[in-house]
Order: sequence, then structure tokens, then C-alpha cells
Amino acid sequence: MNYQETLEFLFTSAPLFQNIGAGAYKEGLTTTEVFDEHFGHPHRSYRTIHVGGTNGKGSTSHTLASILQSAGYRVGLYTSPHLVDFRERIRVNGEPISEQRVIDFVAEEREFFEPHHPSFFELTTALAFKYFEEQKVDIAVIEVGLGGRLDCTNIIRPILSIVTNISLDHTQFLGETLGEIAAEKAGIFKKNIPAIVGQSLPETRPIFEKTAQEVGTPLYFAEDEELILSSSSDQEGNMLYSTEKYGMIVAELSGWCQVKNAATILSALQHLPLDIQEKLSPKVVRKGFKNIGALTGLLGRWQKVGTHPTVICDTGHNADAWEFLVLQLEALACRQLHIVFGASSDKDVRKILRKLPKTAKFYFTQASVQRALPVAELKLQATEVGLVGNAFQSVREAYVSALTSASPEDAIFVGGSSFVVADFLAQQNAE
Repeated sequence: MNYQETLEFLFTSAPLFQNIGAGAYKEGLTTTEVFDEHFGHPHRSYRTIHVGGTNGKGSTSHTLASILQSAGYRVGLYTSPHLVDFRERIRVNGEPISEQRVIDFVAEEREFFEPHHPSFFELTTALAFKYFEEQKVDIAVIEVGLGGRLDCTNIIRPILSIVTNISLDHTQFLGETLGEIAAEKAGIFKKNIPAIVGQSLPETRPIFEKTAQEVGTPLYFAEDEELILSSSSDQEGNMLYSTEKYGMIVAELSGWCQVKNAATILSALQHLPLDIQEKLSPKVVRKGFKNIGALTGLLGRWQKVGTHPTVICDTGHNADAWEFLVLQLEALACRQLHIVFGASSDKDVRKILRKLPKTAKFYFTQASVQRALPVAELKLQATEVGLVGNAFQSVREAYVSALTSASPEDAIFVGGSSFVVADFLAQQNAE
């Protein structure tokens, strides 16, 4: 099989969660443990940092990887979902895994794994852990796929565990309340391994504290450490963080949601093993924050892809993420805002729609995955909350219409789900 045939095999024989949602979710670590034994526990050959939470996992993981690379470490980075190419999920020092290695993994291991009927994520995790061993990484930053306690990444024993925040998302798997979800996310805590919580709520803080005490985890709340003295943004769209330890940090990832992520990251740096901390000079940390895209290949976080009109995409996909996105959209200096918007069927779409600016022109659409909310249903829900716009069957059609309608002084935002951004970026790459 060639690369495309290999991906088709993976996507069809082990269904992809980002395509079909609940039907691809497989709870428990049994298969993962069988795979781990088969491959010789590869994750034990390098140090790991485990990153969970509801929002900000990707930004936090990529920034930590960027900082560690800037310190001279060889860094593996495992994240999900991918936006344009499967290989984005598995990187070493920013370079994605080769197509040939993906092909070889399936060809060599297919006879072993098929009888176990693994999920797509179980297969991908096994490949990532093995690949990082082959590449002799020093440290791997591992992003939780879904939840924490029963996520198949949770076989690692990291040097640091991070939970960015908690909000109501994937409630069909993780629980109906913030407390229940927090308990699942805190399932990545390990005995004697420091844990960082980026943001807590009255409902979640006691859960984290109780779990940490039961497990024997040293627990730190980033919000208590006040490592960022002040924050602002510059004309280039960078975030500026004034800190006592690192001076003024110019951060490539823009947007007010990143302030909380930055505080979480700075807290994490304080609680890494001392031999790593010694290499994290102010210059190194500032370089890591400034060069995330170049060092790690991160896509889709308030990513500016065009000017005249300004074109921005962002993968924020739940109500909490949109609390910040709306503020950023309102702050855009433009004559008219155009929003290309699609959503996943398993999200609380009405809650998101109620937050969107009613003065914008909307281009409702659906991504090319089974989980996408049909555009007719999306438009109906949008109309019910007072949003006006036309419906388009594809992201490409919606964006072309927005681009045709926009003047050079306008701004176009593309988002609502990671899959809308994925379709958009794939189209940009094709052109």
C-alpha cells in the first residue's frame, strides 16, 4: 500500500473519532497495554510530559515542546486531531513522521493488531510511542486524546502532569457535571509526580485536591502562583507577558485565551526536574514562546492566513473557547466582519451561537466529516437566536462567498470546529 492507501486502511478499519464521534470511542486501557507489551514499553526509554484538559491542550503542548527544543532537547510531540495531514499528530523537533514510517508500521504490524480490533487512537498512540523511541527523543510531550483516566496515553509515567482547565465537553463520555469531568481529567495524576492545574473552578478545585491527596501527587494551581505580572498585545498580534523571572515574553500565539495557557506553561516550567530547569534560561523561554509555529508546526490557533481582507481561522470549538474568541473578533479593526461557521453535532451549538456577534455576516457550512452538524440544521438554530446568513454545503463554497463579498477593509473569520478549519487549511494548501 502507498501512503494514501495506508491512511484509508487506518481510517476505515479503525474508525477515526474526529470523523464519526462516539462510534469510534473505546474506553479502557486493555488493548493499549497489550500493544505496549508487544512493542517493549517504548515510552520508558524517554521522559514524558502529559497534558490534559478541555481547552488549551494543543497550545500548551506545542509551546512546551517549542521551549524544550529551544533548550537543545530532542523533543517528541504527540497531539490530536490533525488538521491537514495525519502526520501532524506525531512530530520530532517539529518534523512530522515520514509517510514511509506510517506505511511500514501498518504493513509490519497489521497481522498483530487486527485481531485486537483497536481504535484508531490506540493504533496511533502505539505508533507515536514506538517512533519516539526509534528517534531517540529526550522528552516527549504527550497530549491526552479524550478525558484522562481511561485515555490510552495514560500508560506513561511522566515527569509532569498538566490539566489546563475544565469545561462541559464530551459529556456523553466524561460526565454531566464539571466535577465528574474534573475527576476523569485528574485521572492522569501519578504518585510523587508533580501536577499542574491551569485554571480551576469552585466545582473542580476540591476534586483536584481530593484526587491529588488520594494518589499522592504534589499539586500546584497556576492561578495561585501569579507568574504573569501583566499582559497585553502588540500591533503585530503577539501577546506580551511581563514576568519577573523571564522578563518580557513576546508570544506568537495571540488571543486572550492564551494568557491562561501562558500562566499554565510558566507554572509547569517551575516544576520540571531541576536538570531541565537549569537549561531553561530567560533567553530560551522567550525564544520558545516566540517561535512556536516554526519550531513545532502548530496550525489553527488564531492563525492569520490573508490580508486585505484580513483572514483568520481558529479551532476553538466549544462555548468556553468562544468566550475569548468573541472578544478577539470584537477587537478586530475592520469595516465588516464575515464569519464562516460550522459545528460538530456533538457540541452544545445553541450555547455557542448565542455568543456570536449579531452584527457579523454569516456563511453557515458543514465540514467534510460525519460528525459535522448538517448545515440546514445549523442555520435553523442560528436563525432562532437572531443570526442571519446563507447556507453552503462545503467550507470552500462558504469561504469563496465570504471572500467575494468582503472588501479589503473587512475581516473574515473561519471556525466553529476543528474540522471546518481543517477543510479550510486543506483548501489553502491545495491552491
